[in-house]
Amino acid sequence: MNLTYTLEEISETADNILKNAKSRFLLFSGEMGTGKTTLIKEMVSLLGSNDKVSSPTFSLVNEYEGESTSIYHFDFYRIEDETEAYDMGFEDYLSSNHLVFIEWPEKIPNLWPNHYTLIEIEVSSIDSRRMIMKEF
Repeated sequence: MNLTYTLEEISETADNILKNAKSRFLLFSGEMGTGKTTLIKEMVSLLGSNDKVSSPTFSLVNEYEGESTSIYHFDFYRIEDETEAYDMGFEDYLSSNHLVFIEWPEKIPNLWPNHYTLIEIEVSSIDSRRMIMKEF
């Protein structure tokens, strides 16, 4: 899937991702400020969670309760080495049956699951983003 969207279209975009992703592992790639967390906030809301969604930059992971599943939201921006992800039990989260959203997956290239959905986001203009969704 390849599309361009604005903030006004974020709910539709998030819904498209949830309906079309073939994996429960969603990896969000993009430069700082492209709207990865904003998109994840909308997805968590569409999944029926009333939890306050924020980027887990310092805690590395936040957990949200949706209507039918838990959602684990990772942000690996600040880690220096993949061993930090190992140390916090990242592999245990992957072995759960819940949704896993990962920001900055580039920081943990050797820990990606075998099957995942990669969502690449880039700035198209000051008020729009381009998203490419790929299945692996």
